[in-house]
Amino acid sequence: MRLTFIQFCILGFASFRITHLIVFDKITAFLRAPFFDEFTMKDEDGNDAVYIAPKKSGIRGWIGELLSCYWCTGIWVSIALFLCTLYFPKWAEPVIIIFAIAGVASLIESAVQKWGGE
Repeated sequence: MRLTFIQFCILGFASFRITHLIVFDKITAFLRAPFFDEFTMKDEDGNDAVYIAPKKSGIRGWIGELLSCYWCTGIWVSIALFLCTLYFPKWAEPVIIIFAIAGVASLIESAVQKWGGE
């Protein structure tokens, strides 16, 4: 399969957005929770700060390590998206386009926040 430049960009933006959703977004925190241990420490001001770390061992630890690394998760998301476009194109195309649009929108929002003085 040969990708056009536009298809490559769409897959790239979709991969970016899905990876961010999996690794960082609050809405998916419940999916990450079984793979992390949570602990509380005092910050410089004496306030409690909550931190998470991947579980120490086993399959949960391995998945926790994967989920804590957006580079690693991004590779697996990219593989899944590419395979979906190969084997399930009619189902995958609208989903990928929606995530690509959301990825572009999130980049625009980040730029507006950074350069808009908010």
